[in-house]
Amino acid sequence: MHALEKIFAKNSGREQVTAGEIVTAKVDFAEINDLYLQTVYSFYEIGGDKVWDSEKAAFVFDHYAPAPDIKSAANHAEMREFAKKNNLRFHFDTNCGVCHQVMPEAGVIYPGMIVVATDSHTTTHGAFGAMGTGCGATDMATILMTGELWFRIPEIIEVRLEGNAPKGVYPKDVILSVLGKLKADGAVYKAIDFTGSYVDSLNVAGRMVICNMAVEIGAKTAYMQPNKDVLNYVSERAVRPYDVQYTDPDFKYEESYVFDVSVLEPLLACPHSVDNVDTLANVIKGKTVELAQGYIGSCTGGREEDIAVAAEILRGKKIPKYTRLVVVPASNEVMQLCLEKGYIGDLINAGATITTPGCGACLGAHEGILAPGEVCISSTNRNFPGRMGSTKAEIYLASPATVAASILNGKITDPRDYV
Repeated sequence: MHALEKIFAKNSGREQVTAGEIVTAKVDFAEINDLYLQTVYSFYEIGGDKVWDSEKAAFVFDHYAPAPDIKSAANHAEMREFAKKNNLRFHFDTNCGVCHQVMPEAGVIYPGMIVVATDSHTTTHGAFGAMGTGCGATDMATILMTGELWFRIPEIIEVRLEGNAPKGVYPKDVILSVLGKLKADGAVYKAIDFTGSYVDSLNVAGRMVICNMAVEIGAKTAYMQPNKDVLNYVSERAVRPYDVQYTDPDFKYEESYVFDVSVLEPLLACPHSVDNVDTLANVIKGKTVELAQGYIGSCTGGREEDIAVAAEILRGKKIPKYTRLVVVPASNEVMQLCLEKGYIGDLINAGATITTPGCGACLGAHEGILAPGEVCISSTNRNFPGRMGSTKAEIYLASPATVAASILNGKITDPRDYV
């Protein structure tokens, strides 16, 4: 079996599972973000009284943090009351950050587990050797009541990433190259196992970027075999024992794709689709793409490494007048580290706006939304019309280095001359 299949088998009390089967499996951790107050209502509607395990469920207030309007503030208040009533050990309020960042930091994500959250980018946690996937309010209510959920065992695709990334090429460029080839429907309800020498040597942050955007290929979940960096990270934080699951050497993938990372160059996902991928050089060939805003943040591009490279590029410089750079650290922990290392000061001095850790404008709620006709270059994960504000704005997705180099010049710019 594949490691993911072993996780499903373990949590469903079976010796073996195969692709296409439907099983009922125990959930090791459940997370509800502040878009999903309906989960609380559904919980009571189906007869729920107390959460099945107060140690294994949490709310994260990240999409509307801090609350930008009366409705979201009221939602937070109701969810806080539910958390208090159930004495939840873990509760991440508006001071914490994005769910997919704060959960690993808190030690509730570890190899061999099943984590389900009310967020499609829960595929991120495959970076830790976990089975992570998203669900809706009714399914989450079922989990809160019983600690279990049904799953269809997904077919598994291998995406093998080989080689070393050239200067100016980052994990965001790598996953965009995969998206450009496989497209947004290339792995619908399938799992993607990222393998290869590039993955083996990749740090925790880079792994999270790649697994995060597996859902943009349609994947139900993503997986990477934990390496030394992951195991060191988890061993320092994990709140409970864990077992690393390994894939049998004779496992047969449904499909395999091989990418040579060493030949990549900086890439962009152009408006208005995340799989509308082209090289940066092609996009700016013979034309200038002028920018109103640069955006560095989210569960894809708001970690210490992302903010550090932006600070490196912008240190001692100023962004142009009438442009703006919004920087949203993925968590309070990231914010503190970046403050201690001087990155935040460098960015403020360059003219950046630093906002509360959280999702910010990634979903078009607040903290940097776009006006009609504006063009933004962003380190986030989606660029369809209206994602960050007006449906008449345009969003280019890129690495944090490309975002920083571009906003420095007020136009899309190759980062390789700046790093």
